[in-house]
Amino acid sequence: MPYKISGTLSDAARIIVLKESDWSIESNTEESNSAYTVEDLAVGKKFTIARKSDGEVVAYGDVDSVYYVPPPGDRGLFGGGNYTDTIDYITISSTGNASDFGDLYTGLRSLASTSNGSNNRGVFGGGETAFNKRTTLVYVTIITPSNSTSFGNLTQKRSKLAGTSNATGDRGVFGGGNDSSDLNIIDYITISSIGDATDFGDLRSNRYYHDSAISNGTNDRGVFGGCWDVDDYITISSTGNASDFGNLTQNRRLLSAVSNGTNNRGVFIGGFSGGSVVYNIMDYITISSIGDATDFGDLATARGHSGSADNSTNNRGVTGGGLTTAGGVMTNEISYITVTSTGNSTDFGDLSAATKELTATSNA
Repeated sequence: MPYKISGTLSDAARIIVLKESDWSIESNTEESNSAYTVEDLAVGKKFTIARKSDGEVVAYGDVDSVYYVPPPGDRGLFGGGNYTDTIDYITISSTGNASDFGDLYTGLRSLASTSNGSNNRGVFGGGETAFNKRTTLVYVTIITPSNSTSFGNLTQKRSKLAGTSNATGDRGVFGGGNDSSDLNIIDYITISSIGDATDFGDLRSNRYYHDSAISNGTNDRGVFGGCWDVDDYITISSTGNASDFGNLTQNRRLLSAVSNGTNNRGVFIGGFSGGSVVYNIMDYITISSIGDATDFGDLATARGHSGSADNSTNNRGVTGGGLTTAGGVMTNEISYITVTSTGNSTDFGDLSAATKELTATSNA
């Protein structure tokens, strides 16, 4: 929803923006005593309330929102999870709660996603409904909120797979997963061209609950991590079987991952043991250099089954949703890290609902 309103304040104030179409609150922010801008609004008339620190309230109705072009590489999408069709979006470099983007074609969980970066196409693939596994691929234009559109199909129906890409290099890959058995297949697509996926090669072993993949963007290396402590790598613009990269610091599955693109750092986030242990672990690797992962820091809340995205060379990674216990307590929490700096995660905001087994991507 790339619309905004702007104004000036003589004193610091809380600005509350309501949509006049239904009087729902669209934004609630603290602004300083200067020019301000409230972005990521829907098109249409706004009712704006400013409450100053001394309690004085000023309100304006019939305010027009103005279209703007968001900065490239900074929008993150969270899709599906817990058999829902929800797509939420955030501005990765900011903080705050997620907003509604649109809907997937059906309610899904355990799907994967990828994008062609600043070219703004995101593709969601695979997953499962409450009744069966899916081959379906759908796409969205990341900069423009809307429902998803048909793209094509994977080579085989499956859920619990992982996706990544070489960003503006325009190739997306989907690896691993499970149908009636664990799979080692890797598919590829040309993200800007609608059509079915093609066989790329194989992972080194059959795996599901693989759940995480990252890349160093146009530097063209993709790394699949998890399903115990295994990391595989591929050259995305080529085809062929994966090779051994190294090991995570802890055997685990159901993790997610982010990177800072061509800056070459990848971080693997959270996850579960094969039993009841939920991890707050974060590991990092240098994507261009084969080797084992190193401790990065800790999540504020241990979790797995979450979705993660990043704004590439701008160095922020975000993680949303997931399970905080093996027994099934879902969260709507979003947290963030600075990928280039080791340390613990920080609170970002909340998704629109608590969920698990979702996916995330961005236009970075």
